[in-house]
Amino acid sequence: MPQYRVGLLAFPAMTQLDLTGPLQVFASLPDAEVHVLWKTMDPIRTQGGLTLLPDTTLAECPALDVICVPGGPGVLDLMDDPIVLSFLRTRFERARFVGSICTGALVLGAAGLLRGKRATTHWAWIDLLTPLGAIPTKGRVVRDGKVMTGGGVTAGIDFALTMVAELAGQEVAETIQLGIEYAPAPPFNAGSPDTARPELVAAARARMAALRVQREDRVAKVAAAMA
Repeated sequence: MPQYRVGLLAFPAMTQLDLTGPLQVFASLPDAEVHVLWKTMDPIRTQGGLTLLPDTTLAECPALDVICVPGGPGVLDLMDDPIVLSFLRTRFERARFVGSICTGALVLGAAGLLRGKRATTHWAWIDLLTPLGAIPTKGRVVRDGKVMTGGGVTAGIDFALTMVAELAGQEVAETIQLGIEYAPAPPFNAGSPDTARPELVAAARARMAALRVQREDRVAKVAAAMA
């Protein structure tokens, strides 16, 4: 029997790096069993076109030590998906950690798992955590009890390494980090609205304007239903 069971939720129109970054880390954790979860075993087309193949259905999923929810455009559908939300609520109590990467935090919020908890997500959407009962907190990785949330996309690797350190110790996490040569040295200092040129931030917000309206509307509906 494995010492650790990790479940990574996959879904249509997800951001694949939100899942594949952490998966690479967890797959290197000794004595770990990693599952890619969805409602069916059908291939999933992610944002950008990469196809992923789940290996475990939600209905047949074993007990998990860690549950991770990635983000992406597909979170809009998950936020009122009764099967997904019920799975997260049911599994929350028995899991050692439940977490999210990027806008996966909105799904945890929709499941009612972020009420009164500090949490983070992608910089463009962090304010949307407030209506879902969370306390928006900037950071690459934010932990509040058994809930651990990661920032946007690339923060998924930081998230997974931090979680591995909690599960198996810092030395194991450092060994994995060395093995995957995770030593970020970006060519530009534009990975955050705090460091990017203002015109870049404005252009990014403009590109996301339509999605912003959709997500604000969905969050408002979910928050009203939770009230």
